[in-house]
Amino acid sequence: MPCETKAITSHTVCVTGAGGFIASWLVKVLLEKSYTVRGTVRNPDDLKNAHLWSLEGAKDRLELLRADLLDPESLRAAFARCEGVFHTASPVTDDPEQMIEPAVKGTRNVINAAADVGVRRVVFTSSIGSVYMNPRYNPGSLIDETCWSDLEYCKNTKNWYCYGKTVAEQGAWEAARERGLDLVVINPVLVLGPLLQPTVNASTIHILKYLTGSAKTYVNASQAYVHVMDVAKAHVKVYETPEANGRYICAESTLHRGELCGTLAKLFPEYPITMRCKDEKSPRNKGFIFNNQKLKDMGIEFTPVRECLYETVKSLQEKQILPVVIL
Repeated sequence: MPCETKAITSHTVCVTGAGGFIASWLVKVLLEKSYTVRGTVRNPDDLKNAHLWSLEGAKDRLELLRADLLDPESLRAAFARCEGVFHTASPVTDDPEQMIEPAVKGTRNVINAAADVGVRRVVFTSSIGSVYMNPRYNPGSLIDETCWSDLEYCKNTKNWYCYGKTVAEQGAWEAARERGLDLVVINPVLVLGPLLQPTVNASTIHILKYLTGSAKTYVNASQAYVHVMDVAKAHVKVYETPEANGRYICAESTLHRGELCGTLAKLFPEYPITMRCKDEKSPRNKGFIFNNQKLKDMGIEFTPVRECLYETVKSLQEKQILPVVIL
């Protein structure tokens, strides 16, 4: 059950979509650093948010509030007397109707509401999807924070997730300039790691399908990965660093899907992980190399992807989402 309302201090921050995968870890890190956290959720009494109350410090310094990204008044109420806002809430879908309006209008509402109540800084969780989806960037290229996804290319390829993330981030920067608000953006690649929430999130399904054997082949593609704890720490680091500005790519390393499956198979040989590529005739896709130097320069140390994969699978086992198989 939600605890009683607590006094707001200068170290109070708000996390939108507090029950999500990244947001739950962000709440955990903030509480561990003695922040008072106000988390927005659709329903504070929903059992799917119960994991937040088990976090260290939650009893004394966590408050869950009902808010809707499309309801500016609820956002202003949640942000009132907060020093900072972490905007993590966003749908993860390729359905343009479900993706674009909440992502774009909701993000603009967050920026305006934060400005209305005098928030010092907003840290926005964008995505690598707003960075690399561009026909001018070739596989194997080094991608940094100056790169932007091409909206026409996203539309032509029907990649509505990247389209929505790009428009949302562009809108956030525009609204922040209009309102004179201090905005910093984190652009994570595909995020893995232990789950705090009870449900499986979209990025975890990315590897779960190989562990269950439901994926009989893997695609000839590469993907960059990062540990969820590193993403949460990066959010807090840029919030606490006065000179932080602009965008920050949050990535550890890029793996071909064959390397991913090979690593999983070595770590967990008990599962029916496919080693067969759907496209066996073409050379391996190189993927992009994402420059994470800005965050490294701030002291962020990234967890190796092998460790990240191991911890993700162990978490799935502990939550009984994935059965423990004895060889």
